[in-house]
Parts: sequence; C-alpha cells; structure tokens
Amino acid sequence: MRKGIAVAGTTLVDKIYEISAYPSSGELTQISKIKFSVGGCVPNTASDIKNINPDLPVYAIGRIGADSDGDYVKKTLTDFGVDVSLFVQSETEKTSFTDVMSVVGGQRTFFCYAGAGAEFGLEDIQFDKLSVKMLHLGYFLLSKKVDEGDGIKILQEAQKRGISTSIDLVSENSDRYSIVLPCLPYTDNLIINEVEAGKLTSIEPKRENLPLIARKLSEKGVKQRVIIHTPELSVCYHNGNLTLLPSFDLPAGFIKGTTGAGDAFCAGSLVAIHEGLSDEEVLRYGSIAATASLCVADATSGVMELSKMQKICENLKRKVI
Repeated sequence: MRKGIAVAGTTLVDKIYEISAYPSSGELTQISKIKFSVGGCVPNTASDIKNINPDLPVYAIGRIGADSDGDYVKKTLTDFGVDVSLFVQSETEKTSFTDVMSVVGGQRTFFCYAGAGAEFGLEDIQFDKLSVKMLHLGYFLLSKKVDEGDGIKILQEAQKRGISTSIDLVSENSDRYSIVLPCLPYTDNLIINEVEAGKLTSIEPKRENLPLIARKLSEKGVKQRVIIHTPELSVCYHNGNLTLLPSFDLPAGFIKGTTGAGDAFCAGSLVAIHEGLSDEEVLRYGSIAATASLCVADATSGVMELSKMQKICENLKRKVI
C-alpha cells in the first residue's frame, strides 16, 4: 500500500532585511538585521506536514540553483526530515528568492526573483522514482511553466499512476484564474482561500456564498474535496455533502504573524486526508495547524506534532457563525 506525500512546485528563499524606514528615491537606509528563511509551497507545506506527522514520508520536488541558496533550502528541509533527493538543480539560473524590506513595526516591501523556480515543469518530476499516495502541486499563478500547461500534465500523469492529487494557488489581483479551471478535473482535492475561490467562480466570497462557491467548483470537475479556508470558518464540499467548521476565536495578542498560515492549513488537511479521516477531521486538522502557525512570526516554526498543537488550542473556543 502506498504511503507518503510529495509536495511539488514553488521553492524559494526569503531574505528579510530589517530597516527603520523605507528610503525615498536616491536616499540610503541602513539594514539593522538580516534573516533568511525558506519559502514557497514546497518548503512551507512539506516541512509542516513532516512536523505534524514525523512518521509520514514527505518528499520535496522543485527546481533550485547550484548555489548557496539552493544548498540552504536542501539543508533546511533535510533538518526537518523531508526527503530532498528529487530536487533538480538548474544549470543556468539561481535559486528563486524574495528580498523583503521590513520596516520595524510597519509594512513590508517585496522584491521577487523568479529564478530557477520559473523553469519548474513536468520534466522535473521523476515519476518512476515516486511511489507515494498523494502529490500536492503549488503554487498555480506563480510558476510560469505550470501555468502554461505543465500543471495539467503533471496532474494527469499523477492520476494515471494512481497518485491522488491536490493543488493550491496564490492570491493574485488579476483575471488569470481561468487558466486553473482546466486542471480541476484532474484534481482530487482543491485547497484554497476564499479570495481564490471567489476569483475562480466569479462569485463574491462572502460567508453566505461559500457553500455555493464550493459546489460550483465541485461541478467544474474536482473529483473529491473542495476545501475553502477563511479567517472566520472553513468549508469542505465532498460527494455532495457540505461540512463547515468555525475558526477559533483568538484573544487579543495571540497572532504574532500570518505568514504561512494558509500553507499550514493545507498541510494539516493533507495529513488528515492521507490518514483517511472524515471531512470534519480534515477541517479540524487544518484549523489547528493554521492557528498554531499564527503564534509565531515566521512561516513554519509554529507548526508542530498534532498533540502539541492541540494543547495550544484546547482552551480556545470556536466562533459562533
């Protein structure tokens, strides 16, 4: 029986530069602190899955450069226990990265270099070496070759080989969401937020519209679950049945950062799906993981083994909806 989850797609390094103020054109500002972290669907989701269930085989699949940033990605994921043997190194491009200018107590500005990640596509997945139960592919709308047709080919090949598929997207203010729709018939589990769900269906993602949106996405071809997560609640539409779970009502000061919360929800949901749990448990795993991730400022360190995250949430009440 197959076991394990492969996470494929966007892989990058976040380089966070702490500054006192953002300079105007021609001005200089000093950097007071520099912090590096892995980012993107593959590092975030793969490490979160491994943290939630350390016994579960997890594989990272992506394209990185033959450089120090690529080495950093592989070492970081290896330290989490993720298998990095299926990473592909680009011979021409550097590892994708984002330079983040972070004003202390203020806003962040992002400069992203697409790099090797933009080259990621079907040929980078060694399916003959991949014996897993599930393949998660992300992010659509951020990976050029995936968006231009390789995404659907990857999903088709995975399903042909008996591997369950799931996808997620990035929230983009554009009209490009239509490129994702042809992929839905080859997607077993669609895990997205309310903004992305609204864009895919052209329906305003108000709370009262979420059941309709989930059903519409199912009708567009998703084979198993349409899962939509929002700050207020999460919903799962599966085989004609709708499950709703309110989010935790968090006290003031609980949230230290929101980076990576969506990836954490996705990881929790995937672990529960892999374990064959009910739709309510799928949402509960996702909700607990996302809530734990909010306790820290970075994208991954808040996600731990399920029992530890349950203790964080045990005294929290869920919202009334």
